[in-house]
Amino acid sequence: MSTTEHPTREVPLNPKQSALLLIDVQNFCVRRDGGEFRGVSDAEIAGKYRYYFDRLNSVAIPNMLRLQAAFRAARIEVLYTTIESLTQDGRDRGLNYKIVGFNVPKGSWDGKVIDELAPGGDEIVLPKSSSSVFVATNIDYLLRNLDVKQLVLAGVVTDECVESAVRDACDLGYLVTLVPDACATYSQERHDNSLRVIEGYCRQVRTNPLIEEIAAAC
Repeated sequence: MSTTEHPTREVPLNPKQSALLLIDVQNFCVRRDGGEFRGVSDAEIAGKYRYYFDRLNSVAIPNMLRLQAAFRAARIEVLYTTIESLTQDGRDRGLNYKIVGFNVPKGSWDGKVIDELAPGGDEIVLPKSSSSVFVATNIDYLLRNLDVKQLVLAGVVTDECVESAVRDACDLGYLVTLVPDACATYSQERHDNSLRVIEGYCRQVRTNPLIEEIAAAC
């Protein structure tokens, strides 16, 4: 009788086969004056969206900056995805984005990664027109060309575009690491629920231990 080794997703990062993907950390949905929040009253920002902006500014973005610096220092690929149409009028958008009214015109300020996390050198930025980067771009092809087998994910929002990327990457055969304290959504409850739902698709490692893991591997 043959025995088969049981695989596990609890595998430390191999720098030569890893990449960091920062999801939708762009002016459109991170800045108060971004397109997603134009027309939203100050009262709503202070109420409905207060948690979101507080978490972005005090937790998620600072941790993404630390991850970006650590991955760059270790010479590990850093990639970005942004919500951005390939056209000005958004006719190429997925049906869901048409229904919810998301159109970030090609080349617009809304489609740019925020200045703090601006891509450097020839780091890859992938514009997408649906929730999952794996549905709307050629990222799977790119990652395989880069020999990436372990994908680290962070960004916004936890229970939408980030969660979609986690699921699709897992199903495509990548070992996925999600960094919970480098993600944000619109409430703590939504964030926590998403982490519970996708724990079977990824390992979840916070920023500090992940940076330590990278340092040890290098």
